[in-house]
Amino acid sequence: MKIHFLLQRRVPDGPSEIVLAVSRLLEERGFEIASTIAEEAVLRPERLGAEADLWILKSYTPLSLTLAGVLHANGAQIVNPYPASAAARNKILAAQVLDAAGIPAPCTWVTGDLSLVAPLAREMPLVVKPAQGWRGEGVRIVRGEAALLALPPPEEPVLVQELVPGPGVDLRVYVAGDEVFATRKPFSTTSYSVAGEEVEVPPEVRDIALRCGEAFGLGLFGLDVIESPRGPRVVDVNTFPGYKGIARAPAAVARYIETFAEGRFSTRAPVARAAEAR
Repeated sequence: MKIHFLLQRRVPDGPSEIVLAVSRLLEERGFEIASTIAEEAVLRPERLGAEADLWILKSYTPLSLTLAGVLHANGAQIVNPYPASAAARNKILAAQVLDAAGIPAPCTWVTGDLSLVAPLAREMPLVVKPAQGWRGEGVRIVRGEAALLALPPPEEPVLVQELVPGPGVDLRVYVAGDEVFATRKPFSTTSYSVAGEEVEVPPEVRDIALRCGEAFGLGLFGLDVIESPRGPRVVDVNTFPGYKGIARAPAAVARYIETFAEGRFSTRAPVARAAEAR
């Protein structure tokens, strides 16, 4: 069976450790592995899909997601499926999926004019995020109306969330199928690039993580969780993360991909599931 990874050029440049480790394990099990960086290839969309039996989406760029949409339309098998990946990548849609599934998350508002949420800024600290941002890019913490009105008008869709109080430590949750792992590390603007210390997954967090996978239709994903006084809150959902700090992750990810390839895992579009819940 042929498995094809859709990758993106990393900054700083270098191979993804999780992709390298998983690829080696899959090759040992008889799979043929190939990869493409979409921005560095010339592709025929109408012919895309026949090159592999299973595609693995490990890129979040607009071109990669568009090609995943083409693959989906052509009937290709994808991990993670295109509807699930698109929903997780768009924080506005992700907020709706989390709410529809009853998963605890910060209160969220959407507007094209930040001055309209000035009354909220008087009541509580806020977080302003780009709808398609990642790794904390463009995130602004706002305390008070003056700070909100000092922000430049958004040039792209943004969402506004309540700032959930936490202990100042990141709880990163990683999921591969039904296996759930977690690390903790001090919060910083560059903490995404640093491996945390693996910790036991709290039972409530494990339940939330598996419900997120069901709600989105994801099999390989991560969550950023704040352990607030009101309980854990999911502040971000990431498809196919790096699983940094989890020594058992390559084996778990390879197992999930192999199981998916054999048809023993199935996923459904989050939009369809949300509609059924109404």
